[in-house]
Amino acid sequence: MKACFICLALTVAAASVAHASDATPINQVFAMLGDLQGKIIKEGEAAQKTYDEFSEWCDDRSKNAGFEIKTGKAEVADLSAAIEKATAIISSSGTKIEELAASVAGDDSDLKAATAIRTSEAADFAAEEKESKDVISTLERAIAVLSREAAKGGASMLQSSGTQSVAQALAAMVQASLLSAADSTRLTSLVQSSNSDGEESFGAPAAAVYEGKSGGIIGTLEDLLDKAQMLLESARKTEGTNAQNFALLKQSLEDEIAAAEKDMAEVKKSAAASEESKSAAQGDLSVTSADLKEDIGTLANLHQDCMVGAQDFQAATKSRGEELSALAGAKKVLAESLPALVQETSFLQVSALASGADLAKYEAVRFIRDLARKDKSTALAQLASKMTSVIRFGASSGSDPFSKVKSLISDMIATLEKAALADASQKAFCDKETAETTAKKQEKAHEISKLSTKVSSMSAKSAKLKEEVATVQKELADVAASQTEINKIRSDEKAVFDKNQPELAAGIAGVQKALTVLRDYYAQGAGKSDAGGGIISMLEVVESDFTRGLTEMEVSESSAVAEYEKISTMNKFTKVSKDKDLEYKSKEATGLDKSVAETSSDKEGLQAELDALLEYLAKLGEMCVAKAEPFAEKKARREAEVAGLKEALTILEGEAALLQRNHAKRSLRGKH
Repeated sequence: MKACFICLALTVAAASVAHASDATPINQVFAMLGDLQGKIIKEGEAAQKTYDEFSEWCDDRSKNAGFEIKTGKAEVADLSAAIEKATAIISSSGTKIEELAASVAGDDSDLKAATAIRTSEAADFAAEEKESKDVISTLERAIAVLSREAAKGGASMLQSSGTQSVAQALAAMVQASLLSAADSTRLTSLVQSSNSDGEESFGAPAAAVYEGKSGGIIGTLEDLLDKAQMLLESARKTEGTNAQNFALLKQSLEDEIAAAEKDMAEVKKSAAASEESKSAAQGDLSVTSADLKEDIGTLANLHQDCMVGAQDFQAATKSRGEELSALAGAKKVLAESLPALVQETSFLQVSALASGADLAKYEAVRFIRDLARKDKSTALAQLASKMTSVIRFGASSGSDPFSKVKSLISDMIATLEKAALADASQKAFCDKETAETTAKKQEKAHEISKLSTKVSSMSAKSAKLKEEVATVQKELADVAASQTEINKIRSDEKAVFDKNQPELAAGIAGVQKALTVLRDYYAQGAGKSDAGGGIISMLEVVESDFTRGLTEMEVSESSAVAEYEKISTMNKFTKVSKDKDLEYKSKEATGLDKSVAETSSDKEGLQAELDALLEYLAKLGEMCVAKAEPFAEKKARREAEVAGLKEALTILEGEAALLQRNHAKRSLRGKH
């Protein structure tokens, strides 16, 4: 070990012999060793200062990057929540708008149907009212004329109430210009119609009910007048009720339409605001996510760079420590062997040229070995080993190792430059393929996202339509059940009317026949008595009450029929509207389901393409990215290795030139 240090010290000392003729070689060696130790110590102090600054920078940058990552994650979470909230509002707003639109359409349809029914009812009432007023006016004029004639002495004719007698009396009044032919015709038809209508008999009332009643033509016409007035009053009452109900229904429907349209406008405004905020949040999320990804990558690279810097500093510090230890050991060996070295001074002077060359060789070897340890390069370590072997074997064989060492370094430089060109070509291919594949991947992912959103929207709309279809089907079932119920009620009412009306009509006909027989009998003067007159009066009262009861029954039946037809018409309109609604919604839901299936198929195709792109990206990653060392770091390391090799080559070439100059000077000195 001591011999090695002596050789190293001799080699270092010999490099300066030619330049310091005024000092002894031993002193020069000690001075050079001291200078080299000071230089190494200064390098260590500078490296320590640089590393302290680098370490502080790493800590600060790591803290800042961590804070930026934390802030970015919080912003991403907030923006994602805002996007989800806006999406939910937009989805619910769309559903609400559809519901309100359907409600407005339904109310508008109901309003149109109710308006049509009301118009028809109003027209029917106007015609019925006009006819009733004409009949009442005619009856009032006829009664007034007959009352005047009765006061003049035509009581016998006026006491007859038979149809033939009434017709004859009216004809006589026409001939006497007391009535117009049109009024006579209308009254005759009215009497005939009244006598031909059958009504239900409700049984004979008590005799006291018919006291004070009178018969004859005037009584018959008065009964008809009462009936006409009752019918007119009933029609007016029904018309008033219908008009009031329509007004309430119309006001209610118009209020519902106005409220729904107002709600729809507010919902659309809210949806537009949510859409705008969602777009803004998506843009911010894209930028924030990219920044977060970049910050995470920066922190990872920073950690790696700082770890590499710490390892390099430790390795350099260890190397300097070993070198200082070696120099201290060399100085110690020199001090212990000083007498022997003094005796060998002349030998050192003689061999200065060779020692200078050895110093350059070993300096180059040490430079390359340090570079290999710093860059962790196996190739440089092998080169240093080969250089050491060449120097050793060249010295032992007497040949010049300069050219061989320079050749080894030049070959290594050429190898590294060739590898750099190959890596650059591979990097260009990797960058191109990765960029194109990544762009395609993003495009496919965006298309899949759009299709997913479309599928979700159509699925939600289809589900909503199916719910509405079920609701419409239930409403149709309710309408059918309601119609079935009113059909049964109407059938029961009609059955009661069909049973009672003929009986009442038959009772009226029987009373009229009895009155005819009695009137004919007493008119012939076959016999007269107060009892006979009382019976006729009672029968006339019975006939009048039966007729009034039949009229009320017919009015009630007519009102029931009108109400039934009204409700049936409303149900019919409702059923037609609901059937159309059901048809359209079912058709639309079916179309949406078909579109969902087609869009899902397209999405699966795009997903297959995206999977293929991801697989190719993974292969590119294994080939281009997923290596032990990234290209940028590898390129920088290789450039540092080439620069170091060129510097070592410069050291050797410079020393060779120096040796040639020294050799020339020494030759001249020898001749002198």
